[in-house]
Amino acid sequence: MPITFSVLGSGAWGTAIAILLASRPHHRVRLWSARAETGRALSHDRENVRLLPGVLIPDSVILTEDVAEAVDAADFWVSAVPTVHLRATMHRVRAKGGSPPAVVSLTKGIEIGTFARPSQILTEVLGTANVVVLSGPSHAEEVSRGLPTSVVAASADESLAVAVQQYFSTDRFRVYSNLDPVGVELAGALKNVMGLAAGICDGLGYGDNARAALMTRGLAEITRFGVAFGAEPATFAGLAGLGDLITTCVSPHGRNRAVGLRLGQGEKLDAILSSMNQVAEGVTTTKAVYERAMLSGLDLPICTEAYRVLYEQKPPVEAVTALMGRSPKGEQWPR
Repeated sequence: MPITFSVLGSGAWGTAIAILLASRPHHRVRLWSARAETGRALSHDRENVRLLPGVLIPDSVILTEDVAEAVDAADFWVSAVPTVHLRATMHRVRAKGGSPPAVVSLTKGIEIGTFARPSQILTEVLGTANVVVLSGPSHAEEVSRGLPTSVVAASADESLAVAVQQYFSTDRFRVYSNLDPVGVELAGALKNVMGLAAGICDGLGYGDNARAALMTRGLAEITRFGVAFGAEPATFAGLAGLGDLITTCVSPHGRNRAVGLRLGQGEKLDAILSSMNQVAEGVTTTKAVYERAMLSGLDLPICTEAYRVLYEQKPPVEAVTALMGRSPKGEQWPR
């Protein structure tokens, strides 16, 4: 029996997932563009020229700028909207399409002010608790070209997580099920902060030793933060935690690492962001995490220094010096 997927958001990740889903038999896929000009360009070129050049969108994927057409009788809504735009966009979708049967969230971030995770925003705005988080080391550039990738589908409802696992899996896209959506989402959000920090280290020319130390201690911070908000510690050693952290901190595809790299090389944040054609989620996530850590009394030194570089114009070299000059500690995990 055919399964219909409505992919909401035609950025790089939304486009890549639409292509992936369309590769499975009996899948009907619609890709919705929030901006009319983007939708027209996709329809004309059958290619996301700006973000995924050279990757053709198969004819079986229906491209539309009409929300009602996109979600009509769909079995799954797949949300690929950046956190900063998620709430407003989903209000727009809800007004035209009602409440969905189930939603798969691809978004990695935390909303400033509310500290809401993407799945919480989707539940609140769309009026459904049937949300599955799909996350892990998965650059759109590689997934769209069929390179081997492994991720996790997380939900407190095991049957829903398993359903997404079955529908999204291919011979090149392996999906594991997971029962800790809180941990998976927080891991996916905070690894972007560490990606920024890793980019800063690279921009300063600090080498492999510094990057390795930052990733290791960064994972400890991510774990500490996640456990404080109800996540399972083991989640952070898996694909959504360690796996995604590695990809984000070393890959040339990483938007957040690219922002950090340019900061480390002396560019100003406003100039960097204005030159980008994609959203670097780590910039807003850093602010949300820092504010919540201050309220909760959590010690997050790397996140704190990243915040000071981004929002208080602290010179990156001084931020690294502050981290290296902290008082000696034992390495008991995850301190």
